[in-house]
Amino acid sequence: METKEYKVTLMRDAAAAGHQPGYLLWIGCAGAFDRRYQKVAQAFAKTLIHCGIDFACLGSEETCTGDPARRAGNEMLFQMQALQVIETFKRYNISRIITICPHCFNTFKNEYPDLGGHYEVIHHSQFLQKLVDEGKLNIDKSIFSGQQITFHDPCYLGRANKEYDAPRKVLEAAGIDVMEMPRNKSFALCCGAGGAQMFKEAEPGTKEVYAERTEEALATGAGIVATACPFCMTMITDGLKKASKEESVQNLDIAEIIAQALGI
Repeated sequence: METKEYKVTLMRDAAAAGHQPGYLLWIGCAGAFDRRYQKVAQAFAKTLIHCGIDFACLGSEETCTGDPARRAGNEMLFQMQALQVIETFKRYNISRIITICPHCFNTFKNEYPDLGGHYEVIHHSQFLQKLVDEGKLNIDKSIFSGQQITFHDPCYLGRANKEYDAPRKVLEAAGIDVMEMPRNKSFALCCGAGGAQMFKEAEPGTKEVYAERTEEALATGAGIVATACPFCMTMITDGLKKASKEESVQNLDIAEIIAQALGI
């Protein structure tokens, strides 16, 4: 079977051609540097191209939003990084941003306005739901038919921004009946990486948060744990390894599930 080539446009190339893309796809640190999450970024970008969405990326001009710096207490570094990003956005007249990370989503949406950065910010789960609602996704529901799948709510998408429906509706569109963990939506347990916890040593205690959350996911009997955040993916994957379940249980981002259901 012939493999289709997917080419992502860069903002600088679009600007040189006199074109203003409809959306900026913000890749984020994980999508750029983490090999596992690069696959998520690729899956989502392929879906956008498959659906004919007019978007572009910043490529090497993209830097960190500053979220980890602010969460770790370095306000000066956060503002330096944020103002640099805002200047880049001004240069390309960017007004609409799609993110594949809830932390980037939250920072752009709720924190950049204080520094003069006002944008329409969309998490990839919300954009996928938009594509579903518009009938742009020709999904093969047989791909995941009969599979048991549970969904872990990212804190910065759920509790911080009250978005619980979009990822579930996207999974339902793929023919999936989500098996909920006892703690879900606004009561969901954190993966353990938010608030810059990803970048520091564990504090004293009897159990890691990621281990307990993974145990809850495994207790549903699901063969796939769906996530929608790079932090969550890292922690759930670590939890599966700790439980020696990495061979029998998959951790897939919702973008990967949709890409597979589209056959791309």
